[in-house]
Amino acid sequence: MSESVVIVAYDPRWSVMYEEEKGFLLNLLGDALAAVEHIGSTAIPGLGAKPIIDIMAAVRRLADTEACIPALARGGYEYAPEFEVVIPERRFFRKGPPGARTHHLHVVELTSEFWDRHLLFRDYLRAHPDVAEEYLQLKKALAVRFAADRPSYTEAKTDFIQGVVHKALVAREAARSIGGG
Repeated sequence: MSESVVIVAYDPRWSVMYEEEKGFLLNLLGDALAAVEHIGSTAIPGLGAKPIIDIMAAVRRLADTEACIPALARGGYEYAPEFEVVIPERRFFRKGPPGARTHHLHVVELTSEFWDRHLLFRDYLRAHPDVAEEYLQLKKALAVRFAADRPSYTEAKTDFIQGVVHKALVAREAARSIGGG
């Protein structure tokens, strides 16, 4: 069964919730993690979102995630391997009961395209509030259209997200060529 899509107003507590969970994950997994980042809409100040904290954790090799699964389960995270069919470069975990999830954890390799794309998207929206507002309006319209169909909601955002990532890549390359490196 697909979970419903509900977009709520930005909550400044989301950044606090992320920081608390980051500390929890670092204590839980220690050196297994190379980096931890807050991603998704809850990471963009002022942006409405589904009230679920998206966390991206980097491991050195994706295979290293296997050893983390028992500790994550003890920490309240449910491993969802069925999503690997769609995104094989990511291991997905969720926390909280169905219909009231609190956290999504995306474990990927530090050097992966997944890691890079998600940070580019987040950072571009943080730097361009007008684009973040455009994204919010799209999400609100899609949440009405796909209220009971989260997979379709997510898919319908793809073109917008890819467009933003492309703009971010162009901007990064322009900055590198101006900076000489």
